Amino acid sequence: MRAAHVAAAVAAFLALTAGPAMAFDVAGMDRTVAPGDDFFSYANGDWLKTAVIPADRGAFGVGAALAELTDRRTDELIRNLAADAPPGGEARKIADYYAAYMDAAAIEAKGLAPLKPRLAKIAAISDRRSLAAALGAEMRADVDILNATSLHTDRPLGLWVAQDLDDPTRYSPFLVEGGLGLPDRSYYLDPSPRMAQLREAYQAHIARVLRLAGAADPDAKAARIFELEHRIAATQIGRADTEQVKKGDNHWTRLDFSARAPGMDWSAYFAAAGLASQDRFVVWQPDAVVGLAVLTGSQPIEVWKDYLTFHLIDRASPVLPKAFADEQFDFYGRVLSGTPAQSARWKRAVGATNAALGDAVGKRYAERWFPPAEKAQLQTMVGNLIAAFGRRIDSLDWMAPETKTRAKAKLAALKVGVGYPDKWRDYSGLEVLRGDALGNLERAQLFEYRRNLAKLGAPVDRREWVMTPQTVNAVNLPAMNALNFPAAYLQPPLFDPAAPAAANYGGVGATIGHEISHSFDDQGALFDASGRLADWWRPEDYAHFQAAAAQLAAQYDGYRPFPDLAVNGRQTLSENIADVAGLAVAFDAYRFQLGGAPAPVVDGFTGNQQFFIAFGQSWREKRREASLRRQILTDGHAPAQYRADTVRNIDGWYGAFDPTPGERLYLAPADRVRMW
Repeated sequence: MRAAHVAAAVAAFLALTAGPAMAFDVAGMDRTVAPGDDFFSYANGDWLKTAVIPADRGAFGVGAALAELTDRRTDELIRNLAADAPPGGEARKIADYYAAYMDAAAIEAKGLAPLKPRLAKIAAISDRRSLAAALGAEMRADVDILNATSLHTDRPLGLWVAQDLDDPTRYSPFLVEGGLGLPDRSYYLDPSPRMAQLREAYQAHIARVLRLAGAADPDAKAARIFELEHRIAATQIGRADTEQVKKGDNHWTRLDFSARAPGMDWSAYFAAAGLASQDRFVVWQPDAVVGLAVLTGSQPIEVWKDYLTFHLIDRASPVLPKAFADEQFDFYGRVLSGTPAQSARWKRAVGATNAALGDAVGKRYAERWFPPAEKAQLQTMVGNLIAAFGRRIDSLDWMAPETKTRAKAKLAALKVGVGYPDKWRDYSGLEVLRGDALGNLERAQLFEYRRNLAKLGAPVDRREWVMTPQTVNAVNLPAMNALNFPAAYLQPPLFDPAAPAAANYGGVGATIGHEISHSFDDQGALFDASGRLADWWRPEDYAHFQAAAAQLAAQYDGYRPFPDLAVNGRQTLSENIADVAGLAVAFDAYRFQLGGAPAPVVDGFTGNQQFFIAFGQSWREKRREASLRRQILTDGHAPAQYRADTVRNIDGWYGAFDPTPGERLYLAPADRVRMW
């Protein structure tokens, strides 16, 4: 889709509130659909009929539209920074990083020359010790930590430095499984014809990358690399098991690695990873660490060298000549996600600059786009929602007083960040050079890795954010008992300071409630107020909670967007619990802030109806089939249409829309899942 068309689509999409009296987008609804049959389509049906997914995206909806708008704002901020700013300052580093990424001609002219020193080091691997050192040198802090338990990386092992689950006064290094070029172990092990086709396409991608790099016999090497990754995948655990905190909290000493995971020269590995002096680790997936060690000691060194060579090139593809970037997109974008066109280079440059200098860019973004008055209004909403959650705890008839007391203590200790962090990161130690796109990328990744290593032995800082202000998302960090709500997420249609309460509480209020609820979901409920992994429940109370969670998992197991693929209720359980509890809390907070006064009727809809429609429209999204399939297999979140249908568990929705028995979403009162 041409840029002008994308801009127009985004502008039209963001106009969900036509004026200060509008709490939702009436024109985008399909009022021929019974809300009790399909609430997602009722709230979004007419929009779905006409919406066009931009060619450079696998999906389009609220989040994508906000991301598009935020990228355009960020791009303008970066381009307005003076290129002649004082060398070494943040503004100059931002400008130079972006400029180097945008200089496609310089990147093309250099070819693979910037990678030659790294390629030479791989070629020099001659024995198991030097192989272990090479694998250790690959470790970076680029794991996915957005919900604090969904940990994975495409490197052989990843490092996540976080508050220790047993001793919240100190940081620990968490080692997490990785090493796969495909999104998840299921892509290697699932015997279905569709997955077999994706495996063939991935192996062909490996061969094409090696061929572009001038490697000899690329097809044979690709086959061996794929087989090695297949063996790695066979040692790993599934996504649902990865999210089980108690299964992941495995403390190993340095001596344990040699005893429990023989085959790897762990002394060489940890020395190269900068962890030679670290004595204790948390091994999140022990079987994967054991399996990696076995494969390091048993598979031919030449295969490992080919594997490292391929992944080095593939990872660097965005800042290599166009043929490499195009090949990477062709597989990961077109084949895996069904995305027809690659994003414009300026969008990729914005993303890369955000990844390297996120807080430096975010400081400027927040100053420009998140005024103090909006922050204050949202902080008031947060306070209202926390109070509503507290009232729900007080009213629980199944929870003992002592458990309620501990739950209220945890709620009181919650650290909530709105818009941007209290303390900005210092980038003075990061070297950025105009004209050195690959060097900038590698130095930025190493800088972030060393920043994380430096936390080991330092006091735990609960103020730290894991998201930048220009990120369209929100997060709960259960071990830190902390929430981040970035400025870019706090925009219309999710939040508008001039909108009625129904719109804001049904939109961003439900998200705030969702993130608060994560501190009490099936994983968050395992942590006490200090972030310690501790049993603070009366056994009977926890058994009741687990029974409700199992009921919710079974509900989501019944959602089947494709004949051959259903939603995994256990894999998505934490998010589903937070959706149900968060929506209930937001509805309570909305009703409480009305103070008993009636809400204004808008276009024939009561305030309660406006609230739930705004919630349903907050999940407005249209997704390509390949992208949806990938989400179901790898994501802890259920597809958007089922998240909108969370309303079926909320008593207030029944009073607002009067669904009847026999309609698809209707649940008898006893069958509605009640979480908190």
